[in-house]
Parts: sequence; C-alpha cells; structure tokens
Amino acid sequence: MSDAAHQPAALLVEDDESIAFLLRFLLERMGCRVLAARDGVEAMQAIESGEVPRIVLLDMMLPVHDGLTLLGKLRSQPEWDDVHVVMLTAKGEHAFVDKAFAAGANDFVHKPFNPAELMAKLKPLVQPA
Repeated sequence: MSDAAHQPAALLVEDDESIAFLLRFLLERMGCRVLAARDGVEAMQAIESGEVPRIVLLDMMLPVHDGLTLLGKLRSQPEWDDVHVVMLTAKGEHAFVDKAFAAGANDFVHKPFNPAELMAKLKPLVQPA
C-alpha cells in the first residue's frame, strides 16, 4: 500500500483560489490527502462519487449549490454520518450559523481565520482513530 492510502482524506470545498491554496497547504501539512472542489457542482460530484473523507471544510457561499445544500446532501447519506464538517464563512449572523448547525455542521470557522488556530482545531480531527 502506498503512503497516500494511509493518509486521512479531507474534502476541501472552497471557490476562492487563495483561501483554497492556504487550506490545502495546512491540510497537507497535517498529513491529509486533499480532495478539492471549487464550486457546488464539483462538491456534489465528490459527495456522490464514493470516497468518504474524515473531515470536510465547506465554504457557505459557493456557485450553483451553496454550503447548506451540500451539507444537507452529505448528511442524507448514512456513510457520511461520522464525517466532521467545518463550515467556512464570512457571514456571522446567528440565524445563519444556527441553520448550519441544525443541518448537521460540527463547527464553524469565520473568515478571515488565523491559520495556526485553524490547524489546532483540525489536527485532532485528522489523527488516526
């Protein structure tokens, strides 16, 4: 088996290239194999394609399908029940955050974020079970 087979997978759904680049770097630095989607269509395909990651970093504001729609889709699939979903957003309204938690989000990260704090939050989630 290759080393990649032993790495936890992380699904990164982010349409901003600079943020996606930074998040990919942080996830890879923690030992993750990153599955990336740049919009709601690619994210929907990733959710439906089969591989279930250990964590998902999911932007709320995406072209075509927004983060809440994608969250609902992945939470409707039993094999995704144990996947930790961290929502990423620049929106901070309580009603918006409440909707995401009600839909099955495990955590929220507001943009802009501190990379060191984000790594500290994510590292325990990607460690071997």
